[in-house]
Amino acid sequence: MTQIPATTVANLRDLGGTPLPHGRSVRPGLVLRSGQLDRMDPASDPAVRALNLRTVVDFRSVAERTDHPDRVPDGARLIVADVLADQLATRSAPAAAAQIKHLLSNPALAEQHVGGGRAQKLFAETYRGFVTTASARAAYRTFLTELGAPDAGPLLFHCTAGKDRTGWAATLVLSLLGADDETIEREYLSVNPAVRQAFAPLVEGFIAAGGDPETALAVIGVVPEYLAAALDEVHARHGSVETYVREGLGVSGESVERIRERLIGE
Repeated sequence: MTQIPATTVANLRDLGGTPLPHGRSVRPGLVLRSGQLDRMDPASDPAVRALNLRTVVDFRSVAERTDHPDRVPDGARLIVADVLADQLATRSAPAAAAQIKHLLSNPALAEQHVGGGRAQKLFAETYRGFVTTASARAAYRTFLTELGAPDAGPLLFHCTAGKDRTGWAATLVLSLLGADDETIEREYLSVNPAVRQAFAPLVEGFIAAGGDPETALAVIGVVPEYLAAALDEVHARHGSVETYVREGLGVSGESVERIRERLIGE
């Protein structure tokens, strides 16, 4: 996975170049991931302009989209696929993946909901919800169906930080392409430096206001245990990622094969 040095999009990465079995790799320029796009400006950002995006899939909640609406290039379609709608509607505690900035702006709130090691448990539960809730299944079905459409062009998918909902989406794509477990985990964790850089001012303010640095790091970063929770749920319910995608999400076999044909390069 290649980090793209954009000036108006945080944590922008191309899945292209990720190694696959038999000496193959993911074709570049076709499927990309990032954080929110409220500052995206192709006119002033050559790296973004060069992507020639055709489709943008936004995994964020209603509140996130309202507070920071996407800006997308002219000619690109914007598709909303709200992963956390069900979790936000039914849980008394906030889904931290959707409220990173809110939590880090209030140390007392962060301590109440995610302090003392609770962040790890909350994120693991959120990741399991990526697999089990109806809104998440619909969102990831939409994403993979768009990626496997006959007329698909370069597609970018994102959430707020580009690490949790987006990280699970990237895991699904790489799994379908045959990437091994070590590669998938390495690519999942590789976003940490970019996310920490993007949230550095917010974290510094959080700590200056009395917030626990360990809580901040748990909220803005990803760890293997988060991904393992989702994969454990997949294997317990469906046996494999392939079966989960085809039967759990309802993505057609034709879409899966087109994804492979388009994205697996020599």
